[in-house]
Amino acid sequence: MFSFFRKKAPPAPAPLTASESPPASAAITPPDAPAPALDAAPDSPPPDAASRAGWFTRLKQGLRKTGGSIAQVFTGTRIDDALYEDLEAALLMADAGVGATQALLTDLRRRVKESRATDAAAVKALLADAITDLLLPLERSLVVGQHTPTVIMVAGVNGAGKTTTIGKLTRHLAAADQRVLLAAADTFRAAAREQLAVWADRNRVDIVSQEGGDPAAVTFDAVNAGRARGCDVVIADTAGRLPTQLHLMEELKKIKRVIAKAQPDAPHEVLLVVDGNTGQNALAQVQAFDAALGLTGLVVTKLDGTAKGGVLAAIARWCSEQRRPLAVYFIGVGEALEDLQPFSAREFARALLD
Repeated sequence: MFSFFRKKAPPAPAPLTASESPPASAAITPPDAPAPALDAAPDSPPPDAASRAGWFTRLKQGLRKTGGSIAQVFTGTRIDDALYEDLEAALLMADAGVGATQALLTDLRRRVKESRATDAAAVKALLADAITDLLLPLERSLVVGQHTPTVIMVAGVNGAGKTTTIGKLTRHLAAADQRVLLAAADTFRAAAREQLAVWADRNRVDIVSQEGGDPAAVTFDAVNAGRARGCDVVIADTAGRLPTQLHLMEELKKIKRVIAKAQPDAPHEVLLVVDGNTGQNALAQVQAFDAALGLTGLVVTKLDGTAKGGVLAAIARWCSEQRRPLAVYFIGVGEALEDLQPFSAREFARALLD
């Protein structure tokens, strides 16, 4: 078991000065009730076994389209070259990518030889172990509390579920007694500010927004307001961008630079939300946004609607080759709040092949 995120107790903050008050241009919309106080406990309690079992069931159902063709390879009884050829085709169809597929097959052959497996069920279990080991470097908890506030910048192309993911993450943080402030810096997409405001009201947290304002100015105001208000977390919803729109990617770089001006060590996390339906295109997005922003983590959404969930293997392989320690903090398999959960390599591998 593991927590939704880990919280480290920050050092006692210095007294606020008048210069740290939010700029006059910040439009801070308060919630209907005060934000929850900071919990003194060093870690949030782990989820109970029943809720985790329920999540695993939903994960299996969500990955059925991806894992069905892979699991079907093991319906026979013979372990021969034909099995490995069928498995290679199934992994490629699941968008695991050529590099990850070859790495998995090489690892699987070694495991089969060492264990002297003689039936397909045993080989299937060994494949689950191989997938787990490949994905394990992506599994890390999101840490908040090392900085006050912890500033999280969230990017992603339109339609990936970025704003909805921010809303769900905010709900979990607020439920764990974290005081959250949202920055509506997605001024490019119509109604994005209104959508984030709905989430802020639903989660009873503050939001900083400007009608028609500059995205970088909104984030600057939000970080300063978060510091002045003693917030634990500031989440900036930045505009959806296609990596081919170079001038728009430059705007994202500007937002990141401006955040650092408001708080020199920020942003502490730069997250990219990617749609699992896009398969190998999700890997291309990771590469492009990482080159522009220096990503720290990913959220992979909509894995329940795709047969291309193997792209996580492709991402893991790329991270290994590039020696990029990216994390997949969360994965999503539905619209409900509980359908966004921390990524577990072992759970994912089991659910994929179960």
